[in-house]
Amino acid sequence: MVLVFLADGFEEIEALATVDVLRRAGLTVTTVGVGGRVVSGSHGIAVTADCTTADALPTAADGLQAVVLPGGLPGTENLRESAVVNACLDQAADGVLLCAICAAPSVLGRKGLLKGREATCYPGYEADLLGAVCVDESVAVAADRITARGAGVSIPFALAIVSRLVSPQKAAQLGEAMQCR
Repeated sequence: MVLVFLADGFEEIEALATVDVLRRAGLTVTTVGVGGRVVSGSHGIAVTADCTTADALPTAADGLQAVVLPGGLPGTENLRESAVVNACLDQAADGVLLCAICAAPSVLGRKGLLKGREATCYPGYEADLLGAVCVDESVAVAADRITARGAGVSIPFALAIVSRLVSPQKAAQLGEAMQCR
C-alpha cells in the first residue's frame, strides 16, 4: 500500500499524476486528507481524499510500502506541521520508501531523513535538505528515498516509484503506453 498525503495547498499535478500512475501499475494507493476529507489544491481544485489523518493509517507491519508527499504551497507547510504526517514518517523510516516532490523534500530534509543521500527539490529549498547531497537532477533515487524537482517531472517521479515498488520493466511499459520516454 502507498499513502499519498494531501494538505490544503498541495500541487494538484504532482499528487494526482502520481496517484494515477501508481494505480495504473496495480499498486494500492490511498489518498489521505490532512485536516479533512475534501482538500483544496494550490490552484483551487478540490479533491476528495480516500480517508483523513483522523483514520487509522497502516504501518510497515500492515504492508505500507511507500509514503508520497506532493509539494505546492502552502501544502508543503501544512504537511510539515501535521503531527500525523510526522508520526507516519517517523514510523515509516525503516523499510518504507519515502517520496517527495517539489518543495516537499524539505519536509524529509528537515527531519534528517535525507542525510547522506542524493536528493533534489524545487530550486530554493536546497538549504532545507539537511545533510543531503543535493543533485541537479529532475528525479533523484537514493536507496529508500525518491525526490523530484516539481510539477513538470511528476510522471517521471511516479515512474521511479513504480520502478522501485513493482519493477523497472513495469515502469518502462507504463512510460511507453503513456508516451513518456
